[in-house]
Amino acid sequence: MDKIYALNLRHLDALSVIARAGSMSVAAELVSLSQPALTQAVGKLERNLEIRLFERQVDGTRPTISGRAWIIRVERALRYLTHGVRLVRRSARLAPLNQIERRISMVQLRALVAVVQCSSYATAAEQIALSQPAVYRAVRELQDALGAELLVRAGRVVRPTDLASRFVRFVRLMLAELRTGVDEIAAGKYGGGRISIGTLPMARAVFLPDLLARFAQEHPAASVDVREAPYGELLSSLRHGDIDLMIGGAMRHPAPANDVEQEGLFDDELFIVGNCAHPLRQQALVAIDDLLAYPWAVPAPGVPMRRNWETLFRVNGIEPPTPRIECSSVLVTRGLMLKGDWLSLMSMDQFLFERQAGALAEIPIEGGVLRRRIAMTRRSDWRPTPLQEQFATLAREMAAERTERADFRVRAEVSAPSDRWDIEDLH
Repeated sequence: MDKIYALNLRHLDALSVIARAGSMSVAAELVSLSQPALTQAVGKLERNLEIRLFERQVDGTRPTISGRAWIIRVERALRYLTHGVRLVRRSARLAPLNQIERRISMVQLRALVAVVQCSSYATAAEQIALSQPAVYRAVRELQDALGAELLVRAGRVVRPTDLASRFVRFVRLMLAELRTGVDEIAAGKYGGGRISIGTLPMARAVFLPDLLARFAQEHPAASVDVREAPYGELLSSLRHGDIDLMIGGAMRHPAPANDVEQEGLFDDELFIVGNCAHPLRQQALVAIDDLLAYPWAVPAPGVPMRRNWETLFRVNGIEPPTPRIECSSVLVTRGLMLKGDWLSLMSMDQFLFERQAGALAEIPIEGGVLRRRIAMTRRSDWRPTPLQEQFATLAREMAAERTERADFRVRAEVSAPSDRWDIEDLH
């Protein structure tokens, strides 16, 4: 079982009270527990976490260094929970609930998250190793405590209400914060640590493998979880705390959500791409009109790459052609171009290996290439562990190195022009 689910919300809240009061007896009175009960609760937490949280001194009780770091995580986690509960109560036009950590349990929150994820009480019960009646009872007790309906049946499927979906996001952020705290403790004791990142097609081909290789070399005990998915899915995972960073998407204007921040890493050039035997490869320079005669495979409307493709035509006063195939899979698109005279718009990193193998190539066009800014995205209130911050710093450093190499290449082209066309001639 995930270690965080063994934690008691009331006891977690008591840690902050102890740290502020500087006294176990004073804190016990404030949290409405006997001093022996509070001492026992702290001891159980210390055993579960395998650290010492407090130093008992003559002049009072003080958190250890590890204890202080853990309390910061706990306070952030409980704030997420408080925000979620406040949202539910306000939306239901109910009075606020004070001391929510004393009214609900980790078992109830775990049951709700599992049912929402599985859309079934039975499947959720199997996933978290509880009986189905126990899961149903936990969710019902949580609904009663919050004063709002969270789940509804749609045939044989259980669906969260809109309110429940928003509440569960805060619960998952709370759980993610506690997991990060546990990971921070383990890293401090044994070294290593963990970071989870989401990636998109642009970054996964060249930049991310280079970044991972260097990071693994510098941090041999660290663990990195890499998830690849469409942008919208990764953004949701980021906002729910399931991943720490998202690397490789084009910067969105405006930002995709008010609780995330985008940081530009480097500029990425986009090229018209076809197979090496494409008829347009026989022309020294291709006019935009010439592109209308061939079939296109591009992403669906609304995707930044699709907007870039449409811009390519519209800035030249031409309405974009109707794409024959709409596809966001770079792998499928590359395979399609190898089968005929198809065209697409891609980053160099997305077809670099096929280019090196002589299978695909860029098509030189009037006006040169388009550029887009590649971003690293994170939650606005993200508090990275030291290891996670080192990963983000390394990403910035390697992006700067990439930009420096690109600038040097451009300067070299200006001083030594060539008659041949290649990627260097398209700037």
